[in-house]
Amino acid sequence: MPKHPSVQTTAAPLIPESPTYDKLRDAAAGCRACPLWKTGTQTVFGEPVGRPHRGPRVMLVGEQPGDQEDREGRPFVGPSGRLLDEALDAASIDRSQVYVTNTVKHFKWKGEEGHRRVHAKPSTTEIRACLPWLAAEIRVFRPDILVCLGATAAQALLGKDFRVTKQRGEPVDSDWARIVVATVHPSSILRAPDPEARERQLDAFIDDLRVVARLIHGLGAEEGAHALH
Repeated sequence: MPKHPSVQTTAAPLIPESPTYDKLRDAAAGCRACPLWKTGTQTVFGEPVGRPHRGPRVMLVGEQPGDQEDREGRPFVGPSGRLLDEALDAASIDRSQVYVTNTVKHFKWKGEEGHRRVHAKPSTTEIRACLPWLAAEIRVFRPDILVCLGATAAQALLGKDFRVTKQRGEPVDSDWARIVVATVHPSSILRAPDPEARERQLDAFIDDLRVVARLIHGLGAEEGAHALH
């Protein structure tokens, strides 16, 4: 594992040569590119939801791990992850085609409520420091479709002027992948003020993921047509 100075400003020097998933995950475990390593329990790297026969077709990118993810060392295993699983099922997206990760790999928190630590939004500096890990994950897996879950992921990959509220569920041209789609983060649905609002927001989220499902099927049909020629 590479040696880490006490202070760094970017994870870029830590990216292994000829990276693979295992190499990236092992290198990220010791990342100190921003101060969040001091408060997070561990690096929470991305992982496939299932066991894809090829690289995952879809990469879902959130903001950062939450309290439970930080404790377990795995992305999307807390309440947001359970809601995401429910929405993927409803949208008929095969989990074996999905890779989940976050823009920032350490948990940032600002206090405690009961036994749960309260999430704090990562700063621009922290996002910029961590972005090389996400860029390397994208290079290794080369997903057909990138789905940005929430504003942090969308603005990190599509620019600070991107607005999820205006462009959610719309395919966007980007150098990051063949297709990029942005939608809300599942945690925003969990914060809905009442059950009716939560149901409406969940339905809208599932509709966005159905757009992704149709795009997956469209790409599959396109590949099938190419195979016939």
